[in-house]
Amino acid sequence: MRGKPKPFVSVQGKMIITHCLEAVSAHPRIEAVQIVADEEWRERIYKEMPEAALRKFSGFSKPGPTRQQSIFNGLKTIMPSAEKSDIIVIHEATRPLVSQALISSCLEACEKHDGGIPVLPVEDTIYLQKEQCIDSFHERGTVYRTQTPEVYRLKKYYAANRKLAPDAMGRINDSVEPAVLAGMKLAIIPGEEVNFRIVTPIDLERMELHIKI
Repeated sequence: MRGKPKPFVSVQGKMIITHCLEAVSAHPRIEAVQIVADEEWRERIYKEMPEAALRKFSGFSKPGPTRQQSIFNGLKTIMPSAEKSDIIVIHEATRPLVSQALISSCLEACEKHDGGIPVLPVEDTIYLQKEQCIDSFHERGTVYRTQTPEVYRLKKYYAANRKLAPDAMGRINDSVEPAVLAGMKLAIIPGEEVNFRIVTPIDLERMELHIKI
């Protein structure tokens, strides 16, 4: 994995992003796929793109200096053709084992909320430190770790991002933050352990095992 962005590492003969596109584009409610990627990788992404993704492919967007600015670039690309009722599904290319059921659950959350976020509970006790000592802690059952896909009502989420000053967007730690800051009502969806993010070589081994099952 060293020296190559994780989405473009090959697993079982296909890039991780290709596995991801297979999973996402197969969902019947996803009508268009917009990919944020550097120009140097676009030809290879397109060449390996699965048939379902090719049918829904709407184009590439330019990455920004941070993850959130990359997302915002993608939003700006698709907004001119967006309908008022459109929903945006934001998914990381390094989570290739996302299930159809999880995508459906997140989309269904938008029927009564402004968005849906899959999460998993943090089983360990979380401590906060101050001056290299334990200062306080979060009770178990109150802290979650997020996954993707994040699903939002598109126009509300775009407006939430537009409200951020350029320097504020650069300080965003997670793509849920603009929605929370704007007061959007987000449902919590039970995530899936198999929907893990590829970060380390051990994650690659886990992915290969799941593909072989």
